[in-house]
Amino acid sequence: MSITSFNGGQPQSARPKVTTLTIQEKKQRREPITCLTAYDYATSRLVDEAGIDMILVGDSLAQVVLGYENTLPVTMEEMLHHTRAVRRAVKRALVIADMPFGSYHDDTKEGVRNAVRFVKEAGAEAVKLEGGQKRVELVERVLDAEIPVMGHIGLTPQSVNKMGGFKVQGKDLAGIEQLIKDAIALDRAGVFSIVLEGVPREVAAMITAEVNAPTIGIGAGPECDGQVLVFHDILNLTFAPKAKFVRRYADAAALIRGAVEQFKSDVEAGSYPSDEESYHLPRETKAELETLLLRKVAVGR
Repeated sequence: MSITSFNGGQPQSARPKVTTLTIQEKKQRREPITCLTAYDYATSRLVDEAGIDMILVGDSLAQVVLGYENTLPVTMEEMLHHTRAVRRAVKRALVIADMPFGSYHDDTKEGVRNAVRFVKEAGAEAVKLEGGQKRVELVERVLDAEIPVMGHIGLTPQSVNKMGGFKVQGKDLAGIEQLIKDAIALDRAGVFSIVLEGVPREVAAMITAEVNAPTIGIGAGPECDGQVLVFHDILNLTFAPKAKFVRRYADAAALIRGAVEQFKSDVEAGSYPSDEESYHLPRETKAELETLLLRKVAVGR
């Protein structure tokens, strides 16, 4: 009789490991695909136990975890550090590492080397790259290195300066045509999925119907094959205005702030720690200590 490990209330054996093939088969069966970002052991473990299909160690950690203004400053070392933490927690979900700005933009060989680092040093099972047609050569080279690639087009945060801000893409005919060309190019190159960010719903629906790769929407409407959101956004743990496409499922900020304030109040009032929350000497040691103290008092007199 084998020992069954439990994960999220279900036997691990009943929840097989998610792979890139799993994601592609879900599109074929028209089953919705779920994806969330996560950046550390605790949150990624909870996300995995909840049954999410894919966990993206997104470069959005730059803003929501490290406090940068945008995603551009985050480094390879920071991304590797967080990917390792996530990998240690996850048993079922597919772990995807976001390649940060500058890690693949200048040289294809360097891009492949950095993709390999995410797999070899941090345990990622796939990497994500921003950009369409201009990334095809890199995508093919990374795939040649046996590393699955998730594409990302539309509003690509690493291009924020070129785009002039975080703006919806594909709002005119020229923009729509370019997005479709980008999606088809990535699909033909062999990506296992494509993130569509900040794209009109109608355009995302067209792309989803056109390509074989599953589309994962974020601000791209419900016709995408799956959806991704930032973990901190759905829990109100970001200190920024809520984007239109974000749905908050809980107010963790209020819960955490309330708990911290209560701790502070209890310490100041002397009610924490209580006697029940304190350790005590064994009865024999306590008696010996009291006898010793009495002797010292007697000698002092």
